[in-house]
Amino acid sequence: MKLTAAQTALVERLGHCFSEPGLLVEALTHASLTTPVRGDNQRLEFLGDRVLGLVIAEALLDADRGAAEGDLAPRFNALVRKEACAAVAEEIGLGEAMLMGRSERATGGRRKTALLGDAMEAVIAAVYRDAGFGAARALVLRLWASRIAAADAIDRDPKTALQEWAQARGMSPPDYIEEAREGPDHAPVFTIAAVLPGGERARASAPSKRAAQQAAARALLQMLEKETP
Repeated sequence: MKLTAAQTALVERLGHCFSEPGLLVEALTHASLTTPVRGDNQRLEFLGDRVLGLVIAEALLDADRGAAEGDLAPRFNALVRKEACAAVAEEIGLGEAMLMGRSERATGGRRKTALLGDAMEAVIAAVYRDAGFGAARALVLRLWASRIAAADAIDRDPKTALQEWAQARGMSPPDYIEEAREGPDHAPVFTIAAVLPGGERARASAPSKRAAQQAAARALLQMLEKETP
């Protein structure tokens, strides 16, 4: 199967020459372009998520042999979440090599976090199916190297920390209320408030609901720390 110029350039950046180029094409094909003879990347994304998780979990264990599970879990979550996958995809210019329908292209699909993250995981699976776990592991370790090296500096997930703060004081978990959604469909900005049963609240804005919730939880934790004598 012949690759496009953008896909050929991506192969060079990945550092993996595919024995079956069709796997890469499948990994880069969004569902908006699915046809009876062309599959999309959803099945590979499912597999790639698992391969990525195993590689990152092993890398974190090797990087900090004394870390407890409670320390490793937030680092793991930060490294495998969709936003992290999308950031790596952006660094290697994966978006330019993606295949998608006209409507997705028109609404900025090549820059959407969800689409980039899914495609990155699918590419990992494509390498795994093409050359085995060793090749996929080498790819992930190279692309995630700087993030793995800095993983011990990752704070505990702020939503988890806020929930634990509330539970320790006999409170119900905090609520996350979407107060606004602004901007075009391809570049939305969500404003979300984190609210405790006692009425304490803080709000934050971000390009995704998850990021806005995390930022709001972090802001509320900081406010509570300042108020605590």
